[in-house]
Amino acid sequence: MKVKRLNLQEPKDKHSYDVSLLLVTVFLCVFGLIMVYSASYYTAEMKGLGSNYYFRRQLISDLIGLAGLLVLSFVPYRLLKWAVIPAYAVAVVLMILTTFTRLGHTAGGRTRWIDLFGIRFQSAEVVKIAIILMAAFLIFTYAREYRGWKLWAVILGLTMLPAALVFTNDLSSAVIILAIPVVMLFLINDNRKVSIVLIVLLIVLFAGVLMLKFMSLDRLIKIGDWLVEHTPLHEYQVRRLYVWNDPTYDSLGDGYQVLQGLYAIGSGGVFGKGLGAGTQKLGFVPEASNDMIFTMICEELGLFGALALILLYIFMMSRMVQIANRADDIFGAMLVVGIMTQIAVQAIFHIGVVTNIFPNTGISLPFISYGGTSSSFLLAEIGIVINVGRGNLLRKKK
Repeated sequence: MKVKRLNLQEPKDKHSYDVSLLLVTVFLCVFGLIMVYSASYYTAEMKGLGSNYYFRRQLISDLIGLAGLLVLSFVPYRLLKWAVIPAYAVAVVLMILTTFTRLGHTAGGRTRWIDLFGIRFQSAEVVKIAIILMAAFLIFTYAREYRGWKLWAVILGLTMLPAALVFTNDLSSAVIILAIPVVMLFLINDNRKVSIVLIVLLIVLFAGVLMLKFMSLDRLIKIGDWLVEHTPLHEYQVRRLYVWNDPTYDSLGDGYQVLQGLYAIGSGGVFGKGLGAGTQKLGFVPEASNDMIFTMICEELGLFGALALILLYIFMMSRMVQIANRADDIFGAMLVVGIMTQIAVQAIFHIGVVTNIFPNTGISLPFISYGGTSSSFLLAEIGIVINVGRGNLLRKKK
């Protein structure tokens, strides 16, 4: 396995900010705040919290995240090597506390949050950054020594423990956590056998997904019953497969959110009803400001607004690819690849879920959805990306 798969070129200005990446990040956050207010003011009023309650909380989270972005964009990213073991240990401990103790907070039948020192946050977000750090460090340290499947086994083995704990209540985050090291390892891999096996596995997985999507509902229910009985999957997770196969399944129960989201998308047309003029957020679409916020964008800004947002994500990914290509070392490049994978997969999952391309798993849209933990961590991670793009400020001039 050769490490130098990426094109590590010297940037023109080693000490400058990637202004384009910073600007698109800030724009997404501002747009997210606007959409959070638009999607949540009715719900907040109905709960007696004040129309700007969720907006204010999201603004505070974004400001905390921007502070983290600024700090991490100046602290040399190589110092993060010292945080690998502590971050991994903290992530595992947090997931154990969340899953098996009273510190775990349950909402909507899912225990994804932990209450610690009066602060409530999603433990899975800590796991994501811990896995990025761990995988980047191990690739940097051992890629030349452990070739082929050995490095894959070590990194994926360490990933499986926290991913399995996350899986019990958050399938989508578990998939993202597993996808991060897989993409990182694939990009540095030059072993043809490994690549062929991965491609075959992806084809088989894709074929299996298509089979589940288009098989008869009665047969899928039989498979679902078997999965609940013989696998760690919960009944509520399997019911989402039924809704994914047929959105009209249990239209007043599990299928309600999906159907209402599809109504919102369809009613927006090409240019939408206008910002703030959507009606599905008025008690019809559950979690309109979080798991279903893309449906609100489609309803109010139409296909035009949805495509514009997708193009912004593509532009953000392109900037990260350039930064990874010109990183000083493989550690910096892999940090950027891991963060890029997290954001890209999360955005794809969110859009795929609300359009019923993927089963409903409940995942936020990066920088847009209401959710303090996700927003703060993602912004801090952008600071790491910018830092890698700037290079090591402590490097001595020769």
